[in-house]
Amino acid sequence: RAAAILSPTCVIVGAVSDGPAALESVLALRPDVVVLDISMPGMSGFEVAAELRQTGSTAAIVFLTVHDDAAFIEAAQASGVLGYVIKARLVSDLPRAVREARACRPFVSMMR
Repeated sequence: RAAAILSPTCVIVGAVSDGPAALESVLALRPDVVVLDISMPGMSGFEVAAELRQTGSTAAIVFLTVHDDAAFIEAAQASGVLGYVIKARLVSDLPRAVREARACRPFVSMMR
């Protein structure tokens, strides 16, 4: 669904369903922005983000998640993630979060 929301304004170069595949795809495709779920099979979004940074990836990272807890947002920001989108706000916030990430500016969905 995220790809469908972004496709009118972004070139989608890959879509995967687990953490290891996300890491492999980002390293191979070298996108400008990566949208990761925090809770993925195999590796969490936090683990993928850390691995990407260790490999020297410069891709801006946006988390897409159900977690609207301030502790998760703080942890994401501390790990260098630029965008944090709560799935309930997917349609309204994801395109803006990706635009902001491209410009190296942070974006966080408003919590409930």
